Amino acid sequence: MPATSFHVMTKPIGPICNLDCSYCFYLEKEKLYPGTKHWAMQLDVLERSIVEYIASQPQPELHFAWQGGEPTLLGVEFFRTVVALQRKHAAGRSIHNALQTNATLLDDGWGEFLAAEKFLVGVSVDGPRELHDTYRVDKGGAPTFDKVMRGLRVLQRHGVPFNTLTVVNRSNAAHPAEVYRFLREEGSRFLQFIPVVERRASTAQANGLVLIQPDDNSEAVVTEWSVQPLQYGEFLVGVFEEWVVRDVGQVFVQQFDVALESWVGMPSSLCVFRETCGSALAMEHSGDVYSCDHYVYPEHRLGNVMQQSLEAMAASPQQQRFGNAKRDTLPRMCRSCEVRFACHGECPKHRFLTTPEGEPGLNYLCAGYKHFFNHIDPYMRLMAAELQAGRPPANVMRIARGEG
Repeated sequence: MPATSFHVMTKPIGPICNLDCSYCFYLEKEKLYPGTKHWAMQLDVLERSIVEYIASQPQPELHFAWQGGEPTLLGVEFFRTVVALQRKHAAGRSIHNALQTNATLLDDGWGEFLAAEKFLVGVSVDGPRELHDTYRVDKGGAPTFDKVMRGLRVLQRHGVPFNTLTVVNRSNAAHPAEVYRFLREEGSRFLQFIPVVERRASTAQANGLVLIQPDDNSEAVVTEWSVQPLQYGEFLVGVFEEWVVRDVGQVFVQQFDVALESWVGMPSSLCVFRETCGSALAMEHSGDVYSCDHYVYPEHRLGNVMQQSLEAMAASPQQQRFGNAKRDTLPRMCRSCEVRFACHGECPKHRFLTTPEGEPGLNYLCAGYKHFFNHIDPYMRLMAAELQAGRPPANVMRIARGEG
């Protein structure tokens, strides 16, 4: 029985992508593997990773997550091999797959495969054309919106379940209602809004990386595409105001769902809002395993799946220290905050500011989260009360519309 529950995000083609999104923090990870000519995960590494992950999970249903870079660059046949290996080693357990993609390479061959194998597909799209194309461009700097929409139509035509992942940046954050309405009208019923916050060092590190981790003391500035603190909170509030009057129970926004968990006293199902973290590992094409997708840096490498078990890496003292540091380094200001129960300092990646008292570890997005959580508090209290009374939380829409 595994000592700890964990999940692995597998990047079978590492950081390689057909797009060149301005804000992407992963493209430069190519520099961690100098001299690599063949980025596709080798068959022995793929099979070992599948065997290890199945062995590490005690539950009857297992969930694999495939991401990049752009995993569809590997072609359908690679994922046919994935499914065949999963079946070979499943030992009677049910296996589910999720694939995160920019959707630009999807065609009917992909659609048929994804539908037949019941993949859940996450599509990266940042809003309507003018907002999406601000930063999501190809290697030649050309816009990608039309290609993404063509890929989305493939999924819809073949009945492939999908959700959308929207990177909230300095451009689209100013248009919450427009972004939300667009996604809803395009058929998305499960939405994620991920804030982009990156710091650029004035000089590259020895390994060539320029976008640095929060505890790096190098001279650095927040990038021009990063969402601003209060701007992100106002974006979430703007989306919430659209959602709460008409879409509760019909459209599911990740941040709102996990907020409700906190208001009913449950631990968050999303790692960034848990008191501790460390249960979401990342695996590179080489089999290297890192503490987190946002901490693919040499000092956070846990090992390689060809030499160590996933279970041992997840339960290692190094990973336990990493996960507990989120709680243990929380500044005093945050410990006494009225919304700590819902936030817990959010992702450690963003905790590079100092408090007014000079204590390190304050989240860059603190002002935004305080604004958002305080704004939704009365609505969340109503929804929590409805749930506890055995009634649908969607009843909150009547209150939000002023209908009593």
